[in-house]
Amino acid sequence: MRGWARRRWLIGCGTALPAWALAGGVLSEADAASGIRAALERGALAAVGLLGRNDGFLGNPRVRIPLPGYLEDAGRLLRKLGQGKRVDDLVTSMNRAAEQAVPQAKALLVQTAKSVSLDDALRIVRSRSETAVTEYFAGKTRAPLGEKFLPIVTRATERVALADKYNAVADRASRFGLVKPEDANLPRYVTGKALDGLYLVIGEEERKIRRDPVATGSAILRKVFGS
Repeated sequence: MRGWARRRWLIGCGTALPAWALAGGVLSEADAASGIRAALERGALAAVGLLGRNDGFLGNPRVRIPLPGYLEDAGRLLRKLGQGKRVDDLVTSMNRAAEQAVPQAKALLVQTAKSVSLDDALRIVRSRSETAVTEYFAGKTRAPLGEKFLPIVTRATERVALADKYNAVADRASRFGLVKPEDANLPRYVTGKALDGLYLVIGEEERKIRRDPVATGSAILRKVFGS
């Protein structure tokens, strides 16, 4: 069925057309899928490039990984007791671990971008969320990336003197509700924060695309997100 005939048939059936289908009738389902795949891949590569390098986390206040709330207070006390360097070494190692882990996300993120289904692409295009692309990414990749990140983060943090003490103190603190159970283990805490930072930056890239698709220099992104 030709595009104009299909639109007439949908209107005759009383079906509300999504906004992307009304933009001069120029955005096909194939275009929508191609645009979403391009946006996914562009956001993924930008985020990995920004975060997966020295100071990608440590030097970026938006994603820098701190000690969890209660232990941050304990860290301030340790600094007053002359243990500031050990605390700083722990925080630095946490962020370095995240920086080492993030490049391992590249292959899976790109594969996920390229394999997005037509139905999923159309759902994303129709969504009112300004981070619908990122939300799709997180839903598909967070669990497998967590498995990839955890051993890398574990190796990077277990060499730090305070790591074992962190786990012991955090475990006790979690029993009193002072630290979330998932934050009571240092590698798991850092892994979770690394993923949070990754999706945060992907979301920022998505917003840039939506705000100014022309600036991307991509014809398909301009066609999909400029409609």
